[in-house]
Amino acid sequence: MVEHGALDKYLNVTFSDDKTTAYLQFSSLDDELKFTPEELEKFIRSHKIQYGIEYQMIDRIANHPGEYYYSKTPIAIGVSAVSGIDGFIEFSFKIGQDKTRRPLENEKGHVDYKEIISLNNVRKGQLIAQRRPPEIGKNGMSVHNEEIPFKPGKEVYFKVGKNVLVNAEQTAMYAAIDGMITTTDKNKINVFPIYEINGDVDYSTGNIDFVGTVVIRGNVLSGFRIKAAGDIRVIGGVEGAELEADGSIEISSGIIGYHKGYVKAGHNVKSSFIQDGNVIAGEDVLVSQSIMHSNIRAGKNVICKGTKGLIVGGCIQAGERAVARTIGNTMSTVTIIEVGVLPELRNELVELRNQLKLLTDNMEKTGKGLNMLDQLAALGQLTPDKLSMRIKLKATQSSYVRENAEIKDRILDIEKMLEDTGRAKVDIEKTIYGGSKIVIGRYTRYVKDTSERVSFYYHEGDISMVPFI
Repeated sequence: MVEHGALDKYLNVTFSDDKTTAYLQFSSLDDELKFTPEELEKFIRSHKIQYGIEYQMIDRIANHPGEYYYSKTPIAIGVSAVSGIDGFIEFSFKIGQDKTRRPLENEKGHVDYKEIISLNNVRKGQLIAQRRPPEIGKNGMSVHNEEIPFKPGKEVYFKVGKNVLVNAEQTAMYAAIDGMITTTDKNKINVFPIYEINGDVDYSTGNIDFVGTVVIRGNVLSGFRIKAAGDIRVIGGVEGAELEADGSIEISSGIIGYHKGYVKAGHNVKSSFIQDGNVIAGEDVLVSQSIMHSNIRAGKNVICKGTKGLIVGGCIQAGERAVARTIGNTMSTVTIIEVGVLPELRNELVELRNQLKLLTDNMEKTGKGLNMLDQLAALGQLTPDKLSMRIKLKATQSSYVRENAEIKDRILDIEKMLEDTGRAKVDIEKTIYGGSKIVIGRYTRYVKDTSERVSFYYHEGDISMVPFI
């Protein structure tokens, strides 16, 4: 056996950088060298190795040293420290992603190039993000039986921008207003109430659905859609598109609708002109130049009295008043002006009358069928099939009678409301041409001759025309 300390001539011990592994390597080769496992363990321990000693490897090397002459063999293995995991911000929305603005693809694989990835809309009080704390790590152990401290995970903090709130514990961020989540300089998180497009609404932007106000510094092209919980402002023009706002809509360069799409606002619609358009406003429609061949519905007023102030063609419906400089033209183009009732009620009345006509026709057909079956029953010739049919027709007829009564009651209610036309008025500041039709409440007056500066209002069961004051 070897003398004490003799193994130093033949063996070296080295360590990994983190001291979690000790390696044994032969530095000198001697086929006559022999040592016991106990001697090798003592040699290893002389290098202050106390933890993770591989005893099976010691036995193997002591009994078969030649197998390990040219290798670097782990002889003791400790435990590496496990670093902590950094804290992170967990967003409820995708932030800063999809910048390529890909079109949406449905489940069947069809792509709609007008539907770009949606905006990060958020409502007041809605959760935007949560702050997740770092996870603790785990200490390691070196082969010298010394504890190796783990690297702790880093804390992370909210980068607070505008219109956001953080709870007292600094663990959650919420929207302070309705709007769109946006990151700005240094990745601050904001909620902005206005979404602005510096150009046209086209295939590069796609349709827009926003919980605040939308500003378009260009045009809205045909076939596209904008929906806003606030207002919509278009610096350019609107073609055959769909615009819908809970607030008001303002269009600087006018509407050319091509009888497609619509512009609908909860409050007012303001535009320089409307041509071949469909416009609905909860309150007023305000036009500075002209309304041509369009369908307009306003809960209160339609006012078209700028330098041109022309309404020609189409149908104008206003809950209270219609005002224009000129109505119709020299070609007697049919122009309908209806005032004195909410457009929705007037349109409902038309629909109800159509339903009543259809229902009356169905009742007549059902009645004829029942009469024939009743005659067969009187003759005792009613087969089981015809008996079943007779029962069904009677049930259908009863349903028709109930529905008929309900429709008539609703028509009567609307007609009574149509009588309330005290504020209803049509004012023409310059000229109204023949071919125009004035409807106030349930009364109609056809204009046959050109008149200058007149007003129309309901008086004692008729529509009166008086000088405009």
